[in-house]
Amino acid sequence: MANFRKLRAWQAAEELTIHVHRVTRTMRGVRSATLCDQLIRAAMSAPSNIVEGNAHRSIAERARFFGYALASLWEVEGHIQLSSDLDMMSRKDYEALLEETINARRMLYGLLKKERTWDQPKQTAPRTNR
Repeated sequence: MANFRKLRAWQAAEELTIHVHRVTRTMRGVRSATLCDQLIRAAMSAPSNIVEGNAHRSIAERARFFGYALASLWEVEGHIQLSSDLDMMSRKDYEALLEETINARRMLYGLLKKERTWDQPKQTAPRTNR
């Protein structure tokens, strides 16, 4: 179990969460409070699940929590899209948050792929008789 702060996926998700908090302070609209709350919760869930997954010794448990984080990042993207569609955030904020979300998701897919390779038995080339 590595220090979670060293995981690039956690770093990307944490930066996204901070950015989401900053953007939601400026969101406009009568019903923005509900959407802002959902966006913040989904964003906060991603780095939290990475931290929690990283605390487990079992590869299956780590992968399960990393999967939760991945689902949260997809949820963030949906909320960002809806916020943009409802003209509750600027195009600039939308594009920046979308890029950060996609980047965090890529990092997390990489971490999940790494977890799965750790779980696989090492394959050796078959011996040939000479």
